[in-house]
Amino acid sequence: MNADLVVLTDDAGRPTGTADRTAVHTLDTPLHLAFSCFVVADGAILMTRRALSKRTWPGVWTNSFCGHPRPDEAVEDAVRRYAPRELGLRVTDLQCVLPDFRYRAVDASGVVENEICPVFVARPVGPVDAAPDEVAEHAWADVADVWTSVRATPWAFSPWFADQVAQLSPDDLLRPVAARS
Repeated sequence: MNADLVVLTDDAGRPTGTADRTAVHTLDTPLHLAFSCFVVADGAILMTRRALSKRTWPGVWTNSFCGHPRPDEAVEDAVRRYAPRELGLRVTDLQCVLPDFRYRAVDASGVVENEICPVFVARPVGPVDAAPDEVAEHAWADVADVWTSVRATPWAFSPWFADQVAQLSPDDLLRPVAARS
């Protein structure tokens, strides 16, 4: 069963095997496949604050949601699977804006994130009803204001989100959504 497995990759992003999701994030995390998604509506991004029970970066503000595709699951399908579980809503108009995003970051506890992590933009379908084990709180914020805040205080956000903001402009998030409206 592939229910809780992540896809391990080599440096080129080719699958090399699998590992249990709950055991893969350690002090020596192997490179693996993940995704990030920005949920955007009416010029605002859904920002989430990670639940305090999260193993890495608890209580830190970040993008709308992240996750891991299962073996043999398309990344886009994983995004659609995670949205209801974490945010209580469906997403539509999914578009990849950073297909080659990759990062490695070390949490204050020493746990490493080491991911090839394509970044998507999507529109919400329905209201947010976030899972408390994933999201401590959420807020809709003007995309340009969020970019200004992250550039001024990157340490106040998840490291992957700060890295993504450095590679994107607010227009990169708003353009795909507007093009499909």
